[in-house]
Amino acid sequence: MKDLIIIGARGYGRELYDIAIQCREYNTEWTIKGFLDDKDDALQGFEGYPPVLGSVEAYEVQENDVFTCALGGVEFKKKYISMVVEKGGNFVNIIHPTVIVSSHAQIGKGFIGSAYAFVSSNAVIGDFVTVQTHAAIGHDVKIGDWSVINSFVFFGGFCQVGSGVLIGAGARIIPRSKIGDNAVVGIGSIVMRTVKPNTTVFGSPAKEIF
Repeated sequence: MKDLIIIGARGYGRELYDIAIQCREYNTEWTIKGFLDDKDDALQGFEGYPPVLGSVEAYEVQENDVFTCALGGVEFKKKYISMVVEKGGNFVNIIHPTVIVSSHAQIGKGFIGSAYAFVSSNAVIGDFVTVQTHAAIGHDVKIGDWSVINSFVFFGGFCQVGSGVLIGAGARIIPRSKIGDNAVVGIGSIVMRTVKPNTTVFGSPAKEIF
């Protein structure tokens, strides 16, 4: 039995804990050891959670540890996951039992799939990708490493998404659209064409704002 450690003990950390204890692997493949957070009192006032074990920087990875990351920002997620990997830590996939993943889809390591997400046929999802509740990823969509797909996002078929991309809640990505590395798509936006790397778009249709 492995010991699962959640990176981040703030709001999303508590959400991810609740997802994890509903997973089929809970108490069969791993139990939950605690959280890593540089704020020792992050769980003060909240009951029923395992302890904060310390910061990522100070924690020494143990042989039985496995990890997941509850950081919603791409930059911080990449920083702290990389830190744990450099220490020899391994990451597992946390997939809520209501998530539907096609048998023909490919999912990388460190994936998080929240309740009622859907991953369709021949979609390819990279490493350390987060897909939030009710997001729908259409057939043949490709999503790069580190990307964060928030709740109620829809991807039409054959979309291509780079690495480190953040898609805001409720966004709609028209089939065959392309989104470059490190781009941000604002909440509720509709992407109808190519989004350039390192840009932020917003609106319907989505237009570059940064």
